[in-house]
Amino acid sequence: MNDTCFFFFFSLFNPVCVFCQRQQEGSPSCTMRPRSPLVFMSLVCTFLNTCQAHRVHDDKPNIVLIMVDDLGIGDLGCYGNDTIRTPHIDRLAREGVRLTQHISAASLCSPSRSAFLTGRYPIRSGKWHQGLNCDSRSDHCHHPYNYGFDYYYGMPFTLVDSCWPDPSRNAELTFESQLWLCVQLVAIAVLTLTFGKLSGWVSVPLLLIFSMILFIFLLGYAWFSSYTSPLYWDCLLMRGHEITEQPMKAERAGSIMVKEAISFLERHRKEPFLLFFSFLHVHIPLPTTDDFIGTSKHGLYGDNVEEMDSMMGKILDAIDDFGLRNNTIVYFTSDHGGHLEARRGHAQLGGWNGIYKGGKGMGGWEGGIRVPGIVRWPGKVPAGRLIKEPTSLMDILPTVASVSGGSLPQDRVIDGRDLMPLLQGNARHSEHEFLFHYCGSQLHAVRWIPKDDSGAVWKAHYVTPVFQPPEAGGCYVTSLCRCFGEQVTYHNPPLLFDLSRDPSESTPLTPATDPLHDFVIKKVADALKEHRETIMPVTYQLSELNQGRMWLKPCCGVFPFCLCDKEEELSQSQAPNEKR
Repeated sequence: MNDTCFFFFFSLFNPVCVFCQRQQEGSPSCTMRPRSPLVFMSLVCTFLNTCQAHRVHDDKPNIVLIMVDDLGIGDLGCYGNDTIRTPHIDRLAREGVRLTQHISAASLCSPSRSAFLTGRYPIRSGKWHQGLNCDSRSDHCHHPYNYGFDYYYGMPFTLVDSCWPDPSRNAELTFESQLWLCVQLVAIAVLTLTFGKLSGWVSVPLLLIFSMILFIFLLGYAWFSSYTSPLYWDCLLMRGHEITEQPMKAERAGSIMVKEAISFLERHRKEPFLLFFSFLHVHIPLPTTDDFIGTSKHGLYGDNVEEMDSMMGKILDAIDDFGLRNNTIVYFTSDHGGHLEARRGHAQLGGWNGIYKGGKGMGGWEGGIRVPGIVRWPGKVPAGRLIKEPTSLMDILPTVASVSGGSLPQDRVIDGRDLMPLLQGNARHSEHEFLFHYCGSQLHAVRWIPKDDSGAVWKAHYVTPVFQPPEAGGCYVTSLCRCFGEQVTYHNPPLLFDLSRDPSESTPLTPATDPLHDFVIKKVADALKEHRETIMPVTYQLSELNQGRMWLKPCCGVFPFCLCDKEEELSQSQAPNEKR
């Protein structure tokens, strides 16, 4: 029987789920067809490369990778929060290993997830997602199917404010169906009259026919012009190549994905699998069901976090119910820190990063890159263990390759390291001596972890964002901090901190306050120079290449009549069967 992998992953910020079949022993591995310079997607196949491993089938663990969007490390009970209820994640932490210096490769969604999938700094790969299509509405050139995946479900675009709430959606769906029927009837009349006119069967003024054709075009143009909001063009769900909701009901999308995941677990519980589940939660606009609205002490954001935890519980319960617990690795994390500037009026809609300075989009500040990291593997990883050593989201690829018997590519630099020796207590220290913190294509900071048992964690900031207003702790004027230009400060010499003594990065060290200051600055500079020599130029793809090009936007009907809800139709068709 084939091994099976199931992916919910973000192509930009938002989750899609993808199945990939791992072939039988001795058969070809997953076929990846990356388009240069989108080479990083080929690395995902390393997750699945167990076909090359000479291991007994039963020895292969199941692997469940779970990533939340924009979750602050201070939002979880197991990381010190005592006002937001996250019992299911807290239970996972008690039953596994908790990483307290787990670092994202970037403080923004796309580059962070690129690094997670490839085990490489995002500067090496650029960014995969540039929309869905290249030249036409249906070419789906950037679809996951073109990068070796076998099944996909989710959003091909980013979750934006327009996606939720949408109180007029149902009325618009009804109106659209009637309007499209009207257009079809007029079109049929035009065709009939034209044929009759040309055949000599009827005498109809050409002006009438042209007027009816013009009416169809004007009707379509008016409809199209009325729906320029991202709600109609970006807020959609796809299953494979098919659009199932446009616009989607964002508040129910998370529940649908959980059901998809549980269904997959049930179908494949007798064979090794990999599931990568990426939450829509807790990214703004925080779509939340009525069952959780108003239930937390922290407004809509707290409600959304607690709903996410409830969904986590359903996935963990399914793992237990299907008898998969003892042979399943569960990994939980966030793509980066909480979004401090996310607000609606005076209401805070972003996460809390605990004692750490900064947040999402703030380059190298710790609050933007230090994330939760929990690993559970009963009988293999000691329960209740705390690891303070620096680890990275980039470490997951080589770790998964290790436990599944796969091999890493030898034709490129892999920056991640296998975590298993550290997780199982066979190694005292992380294999990372230096970690480099980028903001876009700009290096902002470098972390040095000496191997001398001093316990020091040095961090040098070469660039820091300019907070707006000053001393505000965030970029509240622009909503997100910038990576370069006039809205950053360049430091020469760099700001230096020892995170073991100053985890909040509140007081930079100087030669007068620390005798090792100059030595550390030189050591970091030498490492940075060596690192930069390994960076090969790639096309910078973090752009809006086809964003805004309406003719490339996916459409579930006949453009521009692009409203549909096949998820609701599916739910209604299943209801009678359930009653029987």
